[in-house]
Amino acid sequence: MSQSNITLKIDGMTCGHCVASVTEELREVEGVTDVEVFLSAGGTSTANVTTNSPVDNAVLTQAVQEAGYTVVSTDA
Repeated sequence: MSQSNITLKIDGMTCGHCVASVTEELREVEGVTDVEVFLSAGGTSTANVTTNSPVDNAVLTQAVQEAGYTVVSTDA
């Protein structure tokens, strides 16, 4: 199994609760093994997602949207 890292840029996050919500939703995605979110309150935050199998960026974007935030870009 090869790991891959995906970076998501996320708008709308303002606090630790936001980080927890996004982290929880992303960890529930099948294939995701680790999530690290860096908060930039009032700006664009970053989530580094590690996977052990291919995960469609659209699935990750949907997970962030379910937490109530907007993905502005993804970098695999």
